[in-house]
Amino acid sequence: MTVSATAPPVSAPTPFPQFIQEFKAQLKHLFYIRSDIDQLSIKRGMPPFILREIMSSNPLATYIPEQYGGRGGHIHEGLALNAAASYESLPLSLGFGINWALFLQPTGKYGQEQIKAKVFADFLKNRKMGGLMITEPDYGSDALHMKSFYTHKNGKYHIQGTKHWAGLTGWADYWLLTARHKNSAGELKRDIDFFICDANGPEQNIEVEEFYENLGIYLLPYGRNKIDVKVPAVHKLQPESTGIKMMLDILHRSRMQFPGMGMGFLQRMLDEAVKHCQQRQVGGKSLFNYDQVQQRISRLQSAYTICSAMCLNSSQKAGVENNLAPHGLEANAVKTYVTDLMQSSAQSLLQLVGATGYRLNHIAGRAIVDSRPFQIFEGSNDILYIQIAEAIQKQMQRAKQKNLSQFLQQHELTERAAERLDKLFNFELTQQLTQRKLTEFGCIISRVIAMNLVLNLADAGFKKELIDSALVNIQQEISALMGDFTSTNLTEFIENYEEGGSWFECHSH
Repeated sequence: MTVSATAPPVSAPTPFPQFIQEFKAQLKHLFYIRSDIDQLSIKRGMPPFILREIMSSNPLATYIPEQYGGRGGHIHEGLALNAAASYESLPLSLGFGINWALFLQPTGKYGQEQIKAKVFADFLKNRKMGGLMITEPDYGSDALHMKSFYTHKNGKYHIQGTKHWAGLTGWADYWLLTARHKNSAGELKRDIDFFICDANGPEQNIEVEEFYENLGIYLLPYGRNKIDVKVPAVHKLQPESTGIKMMLDILHRSRMQFPGMGMGFLQRMLDEAVKHCQQRQVGGKSLFNYDQVQQRISRLQSAYTICSAMCLNSSQKAGVENNLAPHGLEANAVKTYVTDLMQSSAQSLLQLVGATGYRLNHIAGRAIVDSRPFQIFEGSNDILYIQIAEAIQKQMQRAKQKNLSQFLQQHELTERAAERLDKLFNFELTQQLTQRKLTEFGCIISRVIAMNLVLNLADAGFKKELIDSALVNIQQEISALMGDFTSTNLTEFIENYEEGGSWFECHSH
């Protein structure tokens, strides 16, 4: 979807602090003066004038390198932009994140020079947008077995297949398409390749077969796409080694940047909760003064602190100059925990607000359905927790270390936090873990890694009271998770459960 605007492309940009303040003011004006975001967010799609005005300040220039006319593609600025957007609208921030992590960064890092210059110029001058298509109807989390394929003939790659659940379906002008090479025998190679598709170019139109009625994130379109396109040879991304490693680098970087989307959202949950509880009178006193309410708000504040720690960490590590393919443990820990925090924080806000919040046109109800898919897309959290656990197990085996506490105190991602948790982890991890125990263990490790990041944040001068509160809340959560992990639960589905399983028959006895 091309968005026309009168603003010139960024050449001599305003300083970023000034730009981000102006952008925040622009969003407030658009969402609260010119329109009503509470009503806007329960309708599918985005009014053209809203999108036009948002894009008029050229926010996506933040993600584009300076040599192509952008602001530089600096990670800390990208995270700050996503946070500013997600404070007002999580779907808007997700749209930015898709353009950034799933199109512009991969294009900048792996794209051939001839196509890069054209794409970046199109984004800056014509306000174009881009996305990524990996997921297929029969191959969601099992992306390595995707059936989309390509053949090479007459200097073009012919790509065919079906993709779905790509954010910005029908909107984006550019797509990164993933496919496997089909050889002359009709067999698909194991490796995966990426191609830039210009949806407005010859033989590159992507047919949207169906738009989905997605639950939440109404502002962004999703659907099922039929792929039958021919792209020039220069549109193929160039991996440093294999396509699979390139995909891991792309996805791990994207997961490391999730805290940008989470940051503004979590701050909004906290601000809304505090405002409501201070104003609401129950039993003759402010809701804010009740102990249980203080506990909930404290946890919301801790989520804000933890996400801040993740943002600082990602700003230091997630640049495109770094190869993140080997860093799945850290990327998966960040993605899983921050998305769990987003959903639990939304649930807490709704609980505090009560019945009023149980509406799509209220921030609390909307936050529930908008944040929930973050725990699913770009790697289901259940699967990622298992991958975290298996990564730790393999590293322990290589190190010939069985004591969990000793191992974690020697690991760069957990060493500082593990010292505080020595009593919890001072045991030998020797038994073969079931899948459900791997999930629980991975969940624990993600929290330990987060605690380590919070301790690093303290070194950077972050407010001490916020640090101390977050550490207490994380440690309590880890203790509770350890209780689950150390207890035995082998329950399974019971066949013919209705036979002898009717309460009504028990009543007649």
